[in-house]
Amino acid sequence: MPLFVPVRQGRFSASLRLFRTVAGRKTAVGFTSPLRLAKALGSGQQWVRLSEPALRGMLKDLDVIGVVVDPAGTITRPSTGAA
Repeated sequence: MPLFVPVRQGRFSASLRLFRTVAGRKTAVGFTSPLRLAKALGSGQQWVRLSEPALRGMLKDLDVIGVVVDPAGTITRPSTGAA
């Protein structure tokens, strides 16, 4: 399943945006459409299209508990670490 994954766009590269669960654990998020992503994070949020296995592969060496697809409710960014 292709996911639309929020990123932070740098001058020459992009990095995944990580968020926190309600319990405070770092997680990645992916959306099933650009519209869902824009509704949750705003129309200015940059994104990349990735398969779920590709996203999980990028996360394997990070302290991230998993991927939340089409998260509902409040999404918070980690206060420390990679974003």
